[in-house]
Amino acid sequence: MGVFVLLPLLLPLTALPIARLAERHLHPRVATRLLSALAAVLAACSTVCLGLLVVVGTVQLPGHPLPDGWADREARTTAPYEEAAGKGAVIALLAVAVSWSTAVRRHRRVRRQAELALAGVPGGELAVLPDEAAYAYALPGVRSRASRGLLGWVLSLGTSLAGARQPQGGRIVVSTAMLACLDTGERAALVAHERAHLAGRHHRYLLAVRFAARANPLLMPLRSAVAYTAERWADEEAARVTGERRVVARAIGKAALVSRGTPTPTLAGFAAPGPVPRRVAALLAPAPSPVSWPPVFTAVGLAAWAAAAGTLGSALSSANATLTLFLVLEAGPL
Repeated sequence: MGVFVLLPLLLPLTALPIARLAERHLHPRVATRLLSALAAVLAACSTVCLGLLVVVGTVQLPGHPLPDGWADREARTTAPYEEAAGKGAVIALLAVAVSWSTAVRRHRRVRRQAELALAGVPGGELAVLPDEAAYAYALPGVRSRASRGLLGWVLSLGTSLAGARQPQGGRIVVSTAMLACLDTGERAALVAHERAHLAGRHHRYLLAVRFAARANPLLMPLRSAVAYTAERWADEEAARVTGERRVVARAIGKAALVSRGTPTPTLAGFAAPGPVPRRVAALLAPAPSPVSWPPVFTAVGLAAWAAAAGTLGSALSSANATLTLFLVLEAGPL
């Protein structure tokens, strides 16, 4: 495997320049999908390579559970600094697994609590809760049995990243305290904003980048960027539906002053913590151009191509390392 097994752990650095540039120069819909796709692929490749290093590290241990042929010297030396790298990868992969498990449990717990709270609330899409705390967020609909589980989630995320339309579901949760802060036009902007979150399945992008950042900390800037661009995407949809960019901006500013945010970062909200002044300033400016890919000879275009090249290199490196280790293990001891 050589150094190829280590490259996917470092190549996420190539995606860092596009994180901030995409926020400012790409349409938020394009930026959200692009950054989420980059984060998902880069995280998957780095996790695969951690797994390969775990195999190499495990065969260093006495009484390892792997087949005896895997402990052949050639298999044990397929990675540089195999002993230290392998043992470090075991610790890192365990940390990733624990982090993912914690995030999944928290997301499911918050969803269950929200669904129980809404069980007796009449009405359709909009659910108004009598509460002195100000908040508003989009609660995705309950998934069908076929879409549950890791495979179903991955397939649905792939559909989202590809930009395919999906049936809208879920409810808009808003407190009476939040509604009391807004006038009629601002309430319409709030509903349009949250409806855009539901229609775009933005919680899946937020989940994808959160898991990616937990798999590789170098991807944390992409997580922050997607949290912002997802809100900007919903802002632009609300402005398009209402036809009042200033009203949407005013509603966001008011809500940000009183809102306590969403119950978990993986649920999209109206005034989520973050650069609210930048969102307001963007709404007071003309609508962004819906260009799907930036021109090559611009800062954002060069950053996008660098990130794409890094992602491709990460995928090829992890594939090469996987194939090399597989062939060595299949060959067995000489």
